[in-house]
Amino acid sequence: MKSKTARKAAAAGEVKSAAKEPTFDNRRARYEYEKLESLEVGVALSGTEIKSVRNGNLSLNEGFARVRDGELWLVNFTIPPYKEASIFNHEPGRPRKLLLHKEQLERLTGRAAEKGLTLIPLRLYFKRGRVKLELGLMRGKKIWDKRRTIADRDAKRDLERATS
Repeated sequence: MKSKTARKAAAAGEVKSAAKEPTFDNRRARYEYEKLESLEVGVALSGTEIKSVRNGNLSLNEGFARVRDGELWLVNFTIPPYKEASIFNHEPGRPRKLLLHKEQLERLTGRAAEKGLTLIPLRLYFKRGRVKLELGLMRGKKIWDKRRTIADRDAKRDLERATS
């Protein structure tokens, strides 16, 4: 059932644009690590966590994934409390379960067990109303790799300036 104002707007030909869901990138991880492969996984969140994420409150920077008891958990991933939730709020720093298929989990745990590899969240976004996380299998960059990344980025920026 549409409200009175929604019916008036529809009759006048006004279309309300859908609210854009927030997307969060972990830019620091892209600088600190080299991405070997990535995978889209779901995140098990409570109601107040979803509301807080929709408001744009979270930090991906220190998060990483760990295998514990045959399940994949997201650790050091902070979602601040939802202000309007009062006493029914969530714990901000609790580990959150990642949802993926058993075959994907087995393949990832085998690869992540190799020396120097870790599972880092790269991007968090909404897909058909559900929270999805792009999880990357990453290897830490050396100092010279970071310098090369900076030099490449500066060269690209200078080239864009010269052409425009």
